[in-house]
Amino acid sequence: MAENPVTDWATDFDIGDPTYETDPYQIWDELRERCPIAHTERRGGAWLPTRYDDVAAIAYDTEHFSSRDTSVLPSPEGSTTLVAPPITSDPPFHTAARRILLPFFSPREVEKLEKKTRSVCTELLDAIEQRAGGDPTVVADAAGDYAQHIPVRIIAHMLGIPESDEGRFTDWAVRIFQEGASDPEITRTAIREILDFFGDEVERRRQERSEDLISFLLDAELDGGPLTEKHILGTCFLLLMAGIDTTWSSIGSSLWHLAVTPDDRDRLVAEPELLPTAVEELLRAYAPVTMGREVVAETEVNGCPMHVGDKVLLNFPSGNRDPEKFDRADEVLIDREQNRHFAFGIGIHRCLGSNVARMEMRVALECWLERFPTFALAEGTEVRWGGAQVRGPRAVPVLLV
Repeated sequence: MAENPVTDWATDFDIGDPTYETDPYQIWDELRERCPIAHTERRGGAWLPTRYDDVAAIAYDTEHFSSRDTSVLPSPEGSTTLVAPPITSDPPFHTAARRILLPFFSPREVEKLEKKTRSVCTELLDAIEQRAGGDPTVVADAAGDYAQHIPVRIIAHMLGIPESDEGRFTDWAVRIFQEGASDPEITRTAIREILDFFGDEVERRRQERSEDLISFLLDAELDGGPLTEKHILGTCFLLLMAGIDTTWSSIGSSLWHLAVTPDDRDRLVAEPELLPTAVEELLRAYAPVTMGREVVAETEVNGCPMHVGDKVLLNFPSGNRDPEKFDRADEVLIDREQNRHFAFGIGIHRCLGSNVARMEMRVALECWLERFPTFALAEGTEVRWGGAQVRGPRAVPVLLV
């Protein structure tokens, strides 16, 4: 139980509250009806829009809402805001910074990663199967043993950094997106370690280039000149961190859903061609990311006056369950055809790596269902959810047969 539990979500919300992390859906439903843009003074104060149209309006409005600080939690006192182009930049710089990265995340380039992703999934599944040894009573963790490894290894492969350091990269993600919610100093220390790590990697590439994203950034140009060291390090930080906790949360949520919804599980086993559509629906229903914006010019959204310096939390997960936009919004329909979700954001900052994340999810689910088509949640065990900026299951205990 939280030390200071929320009694009124409209005027005193707390996205770090265990109730919010475990089951936010009823909270969002209530707020959309009673107070669609909630406010709190906790954690430095913030606004929380819950309707699709309000979230979209703020995301598109770069004149009044800046992306220079995308965290949903306040930075430690005395710290400098991390510069991680393009996500922390505003127009017109954002456009040029994003354009540099587009070739690496095109559908053609992502297609080249599928074989590697399938190999990673197979290796992880082999290890799970070997540990189980055919014993139907053995419990595996679909999150910790599987989902949480896949995106770490793939982004490490893309950046050209050692996949053997996976544990180190995972530790950074946990400290920034999970532990840092209760102690911002943890986040600051992890960020410093990441930037030092990439400083060494960049120096190695200066001596000898390779076929990876870091080398690509060293050779890239912006406004006729090379990228600054700060730009390169910030982008490396973004690419490593943005694709880890977000994607593993999506894969973990999807496996949890299939474990507790055998009809959907069985249908996907019987109709694997439905997986791309199911992935979109699972992204909509369990969108993991809430992004921060800072008000930089006085404005008003849906009757709420917002002042310079205010923090606004772009609640994409709630918008994705808005009944005004989605029929049967709180149901997961794996064959939903019309699905204009914004699990990857909306506007100029829509996730650059969405093609990679979609591919990883599709391959991860396909490989898992081929190996364990009758898996189910283990009775009497606990599914642990974590939240704040990136919400997803931290443990999904399952029986494999």
